[in-house]
Amino acid sequence: EEEDSPYPEVRASVANTDDPDMPTLTFRMWFIGLTVCVIAGCLNFFFALRWPSPSITETFIAVLIYPFGKALDRLLPIRYWTIPPSIPLIGGREFTLNPGPFNIKEHTLAFMMSSATATYVYGMSMIISTEKEYGVHLGTGFAFLFLLSTEMIGIALASFGRRLFIYPASAIWPNSLVRCTLMNTLHADEDGPGGQMTRYRFFIICGVGAFLYYFLPGYLFTALSAFSWACWISPNNVVVNQLFGTVTGLGMGLLTFDWSQVAYIRSPLVIPWWASVNMILGFVAFGWILAPILYYTNVWKMGHLPITGYSAYDRFGFPYDFHRVLTPDRQLNITAYQEYSPVYLPVTFALTYFLAFMLTTSVIVQTILYESHAILAAVRGTKVEDDDLHAKLMRNYPEVPNYYFLGISLVGVSMLIGAIELRDLDVPIWSLFLAMFVGLVYVIPCTYVYAKSGTAVGINLIVQLIPGAILPGRPIANMASAHVFKSCAIQTLGRAMAFLENLKLGHYLKIPPYASFAVQLVAIIFSVSAQIVVKNTLFASVPDICEPNQPSNLVCPRAGVFFSASIIWQDLPPFRQFGKGSVYNFHVYGFVIGALLPIPIWLWQRRYPNSVLRHFNISVFLNAPTSAPPATGVNFTSYFIVAFLFQYLLRVRRYRLWAKFNYILSCALEAGTATAVIVIFLALQLPMNGRISLDWWGNTVWLNSQFS
Repeated sequence: EEEDSPYPEVRASVANTDDPDMPTLTFRMWFIGLTVCVIAGCLNFFFALRWPSPSITETFIAVLIYPFGKALDRLLPIRYWTIPPSIPLIGGREFTLNPGPFNIKEHTLAFMMSSATATYVYGMSMIISTEKEYGVHLGTGFAFLFLLSTEMIGIALASFGRRLFIYPASAIWPNSLVRCTLMNTLHADEDGPGGQMTRYRFFIICGVGAFLYYFLPGYLFTALSAFSWACWISPNNVVVNQLFGTVTGLGMGLLTFDWSQVAYIRSPLVIPWWASVNMILGFVAFGWILAPILYYTNVWKMGHLPITGYSAYDRFGFPYDFHRVLTPDRQLNITAYQEYSPVYLPVTFALTYFLAFMLTTSVIVQTILYESHAILAAVRGTKVEDDDLHAKLMRNYPEVPNYYFLGISLVGVSMLIGAIELRDLDVPIWSLFLAMFVGLVYVIPCTYVYAKSGTAVGINLIVQLIPGAILPGRPIANMASAHVFKSCAIQTLGRAMAFLENLKLGHYLKIPPYASFAVQLVAIIFSVSAQIVVKNTLFASVPDICEPNQPSNLVCPRAGVFFSASIIWQDLPPFRQFGKGSVYNFHVYGFVIGALLPIPIWLWQRRYPNSVLRHFNISVFLNAPTSAPPATGVNFTSYFIVAFLFQYLLRVRRYRLWAKFNYILSCALEAGTATAVIVIFLALQLPMNGRISLDWWGNTVWLNSQFS
């Protein structure tokens, strides 16, 4: 029997062979990768400035690259050229534009470039918010240095995780397995033995079906997406709408017929079954049991507010008017604050903060308890686990030495300090190192959860709490400290995890580590530059951009959220929200509760390793409810039903069928739905300025009862 991975998910997705001679860093790979990463990054940046809008997903990008690669392997000339010997260093070498058929390694590297940069750069929200809300123009030089430096520091942080998350077989990275399945499907032989259904044919059929189907819940009958059937029956019953509503309710209607809503949290076909169980238990415990109890007993004085939502309110139940409590230079007016109102939050939003407090400590304690032996082994430079087949095959390729990452970190830190000095911002240099230290502390715990469960734990709360606590009520000149701190910590951690995820994808598909390293670094430089150009062009040509009533809906929603958070956490110091005597004072005990919770669970699992609690993960359990809001119960229950059918029932009863088609079905549904979303937006909604043009009961019934 051939050697393979000990994990069935990996065996179902990753080939157990390799061709070390397969071309990788080819001309067409660079051409396609850079072109797609720049275009996709710019489009997603533009879409992020607009509301509502679609986004170009990673699966869509992976599928899009394939026909371009196949076209170039037919169009480019098949011949070799010799570089003139007079050219230093490279003279006398041969090169070709077309080394043969477009292969899976070229495809993967081009995808890495695009996936590494196609997302909206988080730090851009800080730049836009600072310019539009505070009137401080940071300039192109600052934007380039700041955004690129935080990305480079994130890559440097990733070096700490290679021994823990790339080489060990137990770090399966569920999302990388799906991408491996897609790559292997697109590059596999198209004919199945005996006329059997191949993955490729199955992908095409399901992808086209998902594309056509989405027009139903996405345009023709949108009530299928917001399927709040109980609210249709009793549109004026407040309690029914609070419990069953899908916008300002808890979403107890159980079902949605829109795949984009089913997979809103994560694809239920990808996340391991044990993690899905933890997620639904966490949401039910906090979202459907604790939240109604707190709301209807008015524990936190929010009984007059919507039961769910992510807006802040005053004591009168109206949206909080922050301008009433701030002076022109953004200092807190204590007298006005006391006369007006504290900030009140809907119960689910308040619970999200409480859960975030607990996660801040629980994810660290859990990592120490469960993974300390592996971390110590990595620090000593010894193996964390015995090499599986894939680690053995990767021995054919030299690893990127640590001094590469050290060099990148030094350059990144220098650029970051240079950016601050360039604009003469009132940002203490020590706060930059503190932000990087926060990223360093959380990169291993957060990546552990993500690599094993496929669910990402954020650190948004702690990076807002720290500057709000150490720089409370500071004037506008020092608001930059909090903005820079938050952006630096979040972006470095996010880049580190994304870089490691792509390294694991390269590990599975046998990509030389030097190639994986190089393409991501180059792509980041190109993408950051391109997004800055798009931002400058739009802001120069659209004078009312980011205004609430902007005619083209370029309202900059992410920058608006960033600005609102800065007011709550910086202009209104945390001790007024969570200090002694405040409504949410109990939240601070979440730090202690979160630190203690993993201990009895760990002791129980050590004492009873085969008990039903052996797969209980406190971080996944606590993290899932933080998605609500904006997610509601419908997202969780529909997700869980699909997860039960495929990740448990089908896997247990028809394993071969699951192994062959489960992951590729997830890719097909995502690709088809994402394509339909873009087509509907560009062809049907954009001409109508974002309005659905079909006015009938199926598109309006769910709107009649949403504001309960």
